[in-house]
Amino acid sequence: MESPEYSFQVLLSFGIALAVGGLFIGWIAGKRFSGNAQKQRDLTLRLDQVLQDKKAYEDDVVEHFTETAKLLNTLTESYREVHNHLAKGADGLCQGKGPVSLEHIRNSQDSSQIPGNLTHIQPPLDYAPKTSPDEKGMLNEEFGLEREETGEPETTKKTG
Repeated sequence: MESPEYSFQVLLSFGIALAVGGLFIGWIAGKRFSGNAQKQRDLTLRLDQVLQDKKAYEDDVVEHFTETAKLLNTLTESYREVHNHLAKGADGLCQGKGPVSLEHIRNSQDSSQIPGNLTHIQPPLDYAPKTSPDEKGMLNEEFGLEREETGEPETTKKTG
């Protein structure tokens, strides 16, 4: 049997083609299964999960505040009903001479108008007012401190 002989050029061309094909297949497989590609896929999945969690959290916040607003409206209506009940009882029990009169509430035309007794309200003070001009004010460094008399005159005390 004769062995087929291949020319050196055919073998070299075939070898180069196989090497290039192998390198290309290896490059594709390396890209697909490399650690960086896997890390990128994992990061993409984690990012998608975080975005879904954020969306769910935002939905929970909106739902919470919507429910809170509904409950506050219900509370306001209940408070109004209790107030009206108490005012009606006070009006009936005091024969209209009590401090709260339903007529005043019913006849109130403008709810934004401030009653005369509330027009001269003074805001709270953030300090205690002095009762006399000689009194030390609350912001004075000696306020509330009582000094003991040592018997020495003020001029001989050391200051320092």
